[in-house]
Amino acid sequence: MTFGEKLREARKTAGMTQEQLAATLSVSRQAITKWESDKGIPDVENLKLLASVLGVSIDYLLDDGSPIDLSVTKKPIDLRKYGDTGKLFRLKKLGIKERIVREEYPDAEIIRLTVIKIRNTKPETITDQVIGWTALLLGGVPLFDTQEMGKTINTLDHQYYLVNEENKQYFVLITDEFIIARALANRIEEKKFTIEDREFQVMGKVE
Repeated sequence: MTFGEKLREARKTAGMTQEQLAATLSVSRQAITKWESDKGIPDVENLKLLASVLGVSIDYLLDDGSPIDLSVTKKPIDLRKYGDTGKLFRLKKLGIKERIVREEYPDAEIIRLTVIKIRNTKPETITDQVIGWTALLLGGVPLFDTQEMGKTINTLDHQYYLVNEENKQYFVLITDEFIIARALANRIEEKKFTIEDREFQVMGKVE
């Protein structure tokens, strides 16, 4: 059984609907749907909550016969070593970061990702709606989705990758200061997928 199949079975055994489970975890129902259809994976904290709420172990949800690895590594990087004076264009900085990823995983398949959407939490959605309708009623520009837009702008210097190395897959984030890698328990094969509040799309391979 896949992770999604086990999660769906455990939820039904616990007598919970997707809406009830989503409310308990403070996530959207769409997140539960994607997890159960193996189109997305929960983060470590939500895995712990799922196991606790549903009365199963994390091992049960994740173990498909291969070793379980939820390790996260975080290493500092210094872009100045690669010629970044802090004034490089974003495209050149992207090239430096892809060089760093390749040096970190020299023999792996590295897949470039782009963020296509950052979802609001329920409180953020309500706040956005209030701001938007207030601006509209006052005769101004309707400012809907301002928080999603702001979060997207704040991540412009973040690069994301999927790294396939032997029988392991890593979700890798590079900022201007760190390279952060999370070992994934369930392999991602889709061209579009969700992790936490972000929707990603595959953009091609890093040579």
